[in-house]
Amino acid sequence: MSLLQQLRDESDFDQLPNNIPISATIADIEEKKGFIDYYRFVIEVKTKGGSKYLIYRRYRDFFNLHQVLESKYSPVDPDRPAPNTCALPTLPGKVFLGNKKEIAESRIPELNAYMKRLLGLPPWLLHDEALRMFFYQMDQDSQHQPQALRRLRPPTRKAKTVKPNMDLFASPRAEAMFDFRGNGKAELNLKRGEVIFLLRRVNAEWLEGTVNNQTGIFPESFVKIIKPLPETDSEGEAVGNAYSCLRCYLLTPSGVDTRDVCVQEDITIQPTYKDLVSRMKNVFKVDDIALNYRDPEGDLIRILDDDDVQLMIREGKGQQGKVERPVNQFSWELHVTMASDLSVYSSEA
Repeated sequence: MSLLQQLRDESDFDQLPNNIPISATIADIEEKKGFIDYYRFVIEVKTKGGSKYLIYRRYRDFFNLHQVLESKYSPVDPDRPAPNTCALPTLPGKVFLGNKKEIAESRIPELNAYMKRLLGLPPWLLHDEALRMFFYQMDQDSQHQPQALRRLRPPTRKAKTVKPNMDLFASPRAEAMFDFRGNGKAELNLKRGEVIFLLRRVNAEWLEGTVNNQTGIFPESFVKIIKPLPETDSEGEAVGNAYSCLRCYLLTPSGVDTRDVCVQEDITIQPTYKDLVSRMKNVFKVDDIALNYRDPEGDLIRILDDDDVQLMIREGKGQQGKVERPVNQFSWELHVTMASDLSVYSSEA
């Protein structure tokens, strides 16, 4: 290819809309039972805009697409291609005899290569309606619950150990969009609607996280990212300070239990009331609790909702400079009491 043609193709690609598919990989095969049993391919599609989704296609769908493209774009004379024609990749042929599952498995490398070459054709061809509809996520695709996606699993399945006292109340998180059953102890089991707290990225397709006190890895295509992981360096560690410190106290008749809890957020974070209650129950292993903070006069003020949390943070920031703290420690502190213990509010600070 000449330099001029290469620059022209790059310019045409830059002008493509963000929803144009640019890569596709078969993640698994699934058996579809009905009047006629058959296998279909679970395909993860990535678009120019960076989004990813799953589609489900039979070999017959590949075959029909290829026939449409051939009728439109294959040159009559391969040695003298006409305008708006190009050499299409070769589609693996039909197989009429053999075990259906084995046939589907054997086709995966060939179909992956076919899709790679197909999406690498001149940019103008990527506008073709038949091609775009083949890779488009239709309603039946988005509503279907995928199964194992075993071919997207990372080479290693060793899960990282969660650091002691690592706080999750405001860490990066995701919501499970489908149920997922992990293979082995290193992989999480997810239920649709669960919130997973993210720990790190394993590779381009898999994340590691915590849900229901279990830590493991899971495919990113099963979840919707609510808050992404921070930028990482070449070794996968968070850039800058990985943790901030939250000072919290448990006030009981027998004394005060002081904790410094590490959190995966910078000190500007404003958590929700629900997050704080959940985290403090986990830190102190007590359920019937109330959250409080000390105002500038030293009195305990009970926290009841997100507005109270915002007030606590605002007053904590107002005390900056008056109280000496480490640079990575929050300017506000939590005081945890028993919900039924009202005597603490009349005590001296």
